[in-house]
Amino acid sequence: MNVILYCRVSSDEQSENTSLDFQEKVLRAYCSSKQYEVIMCKHEDFSAKHHDLRRPEMKSIFNYCRKHKNEIDLILFLRWDRFSRSAEFAFAYKRKFMDEMGIRLISVENPIDFESPDWATLLGVYCGSAQSENNKISKRTKDGIRETLIKGRCANKAPRGYKNVRTDKHSTHIEIDDKKAAIIQNIFNEVAKGIEAPCYIRRKFQRQGFNIPETSFFEMLRNKFYIGKIRVPAYKGEPEYYVNGEHEAIIDEETFYKVQEILDGKRKKTPKLSKAINPDLFLRKFLICPVCGCALTGATSSGNGGKYTYYFCCNNQKHIRMRAENVNEEFARYTAQLKPNKTVLDLYNEILKDLQSEHKGESKKEVAALQNELSTIQKRINNIEDKYLDGDLTKEQYNRMLERYTKEASSMQQQIEMRENPNRGNIEPKLNYSINLINNIDSYIRNASVGVKIKLISSMFPEKIEFDGKTYRTNSYNKVLDLIYQQTNELRGVEKKNGESISTFSASVPRAGTRHRNHRKTKEFIFLIISYLHLSYFLHFCHILPIFCYSVHF
Repeated sequence: MNVILYCRVSSDEQSENTSLDFQEKVLRAYCSSKQYEVIMCKHEDFSAKHHDLRRPEMKSIFNYCRKHKNEIDLILFLRWDRFSRSAEFAFAYKRKFMDEMGIRLISVENPIDFESPDWATLLGVYCGSAQSENNKISKRTKDGIRETLIKGRCANKAPRGYKNVRTDKHSTHIEIDDKKAAIIQNIFNEVAKGIEAPCYIRRKFQRQGFNIPETSFFEMLRNKFYIGKIRVPAYKGEPEYYVNGEHEAIIDEETFYKVQEILDGKRKKTPKLSKAINPDLFLRKFLICPVCGCALTGATSSGNGGKYTYYFCCNNQKHIRMRAENVNEEFARYTAQLKPNKTVLDLYNEILKDLQSEHKGESKKEVAALQNELSTIQKRINNIEDKYLDGDLTKEQYNRMLERYTKEASSMQQQIEMRENPNRGNIEPKLNYSINLINNIDSYIRNASVGVKIKLISSMFPEKIEFDGKTYRTNSYNKVLDLIYQQTNELRGVEKKNGESISTFSASVPRAGTRHRNHRKTKEFIFLIISYLHLSYFLHFCHILPIFCYSVHF
C-alpha cells in the first residue's frame, strides 16, 4: 500500500511545540505496523477552516494524486480535524479523492468505515464539531476586538507613522514613530495646500525614499486614526461610528478636513490641481508657432555629453526649434517691460482702506449672528447629554450626535475668531507684498516654482502667445493689465496715437482720494483688480481677498 502522510497545525505556537513532528511519528509508526510504504510526508502550517484548496500542501497532494492516482492507495492523517475543519470541504474532497480517484482517506484516531451507511453522520460529527468550534472562536475574537476598539485602543497593526510596542506577552500599545510621522505630517500639509495633485505629491515623496502604493496612500489620507479617532465598524445592525482613541494624534483636524475637501473635490475656490510639469518647459501650454499657429511642445534630448531641453513646433520642428533656457529668459525679459501705473495702484490703496473701515462694522454684526448660532449648538449638546443620562439615547446615538454638534461648534468658533482677530486688519504688509509682485513679475517668472509660474502666466494671458525666436506677441491681455500697466498696447504692437496718455482710462475710474458718484462702477473696477490679485492670494503671497469677499457685493 502506497501512502501519503499529511500533518497539519494552524498556528506558529503549535509548530514551535513540535506538534508536526509528533503527528509524523505516530503516522509512521502506524504505517510500520501495517507494512505500508510511505511515498511522501507533507507538513502544513495553515488553517483548515476554508472550504477550498487554500492550503498549499493540501493542494500539492491533490495535484500529485490527480497525476499519479494509480500509484497512491491512501492518504493518512492523525484526526479528521487535521484533514479539515470545514464540513463542506470534507464532503467535497472525500468525493474527489475516494469516489473519483479511488484513493482512501484514513484517520488514525477517528477511523470511519465508508462501507457503512452511517459514514456521513460520523464525518459530519468529526468535521462539523471542529467547524462549530472555529465559529465560536471567531465570534469571541470579533467581540473582543470590538470591545477593544470601543475603549479607544488600536486592535490591529498600527498604521504608518505609529508603531506597536509590546508591554507583555498579551498586551501592546501604540507609540508615534517620529521619523515616519514627520513625513506623513509633511504629506498632509502639502495636499492641504491644494497646489499639487495628491498623486504627484506621492511620487515626490517616493523619490525621497518614502515608498507607499497609490491605494494605500489615499487610504492613509482618509484615515481618521491620524487625528486621534478609532473606527468602530458596523456590527450586528449597529452602524459604524468613531470614538476618541488613546493614542496621540499627529495631524490636526483643520488640516485633515482640508485634505478631505480636496479629495472630494468640494473646494471650488481652489485652483485646479495640476499634473507634474517639467520646470524647464513651463511655457509649453502657452506658446504657439509663428508659421502654422500650432502649439509649441518640448522635450529633453541627450548629446555632446549632456542633456538639453528644447521647445519646438508640434506640427513641424523645422518651423521653430530653440533651447528652452533661451526661450524662458526672453519671456522673462518680455514681462519685465510691463511697468505698473502709479495712479491705478494709489487708487487701489485708497479704495482698499475705505472698504476695510466698512468691513469692521459688518464683521461685528456677523460675529453676533455666529455667536447666537454657537449658543444654539451648545444648547443642543447639553440636551443630548441630558437625554443620554436619562437613558433616552443609546451610547452609539449619543456619540454620533455629539461628534456632529462638536464639529459644527468648532467651525462656528473658527469663523468667530477669524472675524474678531485684529491682525486681519493689518493689511499694509500684504498690500505691499502684492504690489511688489506686480512690480517684479519678471523675477517671479525666473525664480518661482513651476506651479506659481503657470498660475501667473494664466492670469496675465487669456490667449496664446506667439514666439518667433526673438519676440513675443499676443492679441489679448487680462483686462486688469490694461489698467495696471502702461505698455500693453506697445507690447501688442499697437502704435501710440498723438496725444494718447493715461487719460484714456481716467474717465472710467475715480482718481485717488475721491469718491466716485457711480458706486457700481467703482466696485466693478475693484473686482477687476481683485481678479488679478486673486492669484497672489492662492499662492500665499497675500491674504487680501477675504477682506473684499465680505465687503464687495454685486
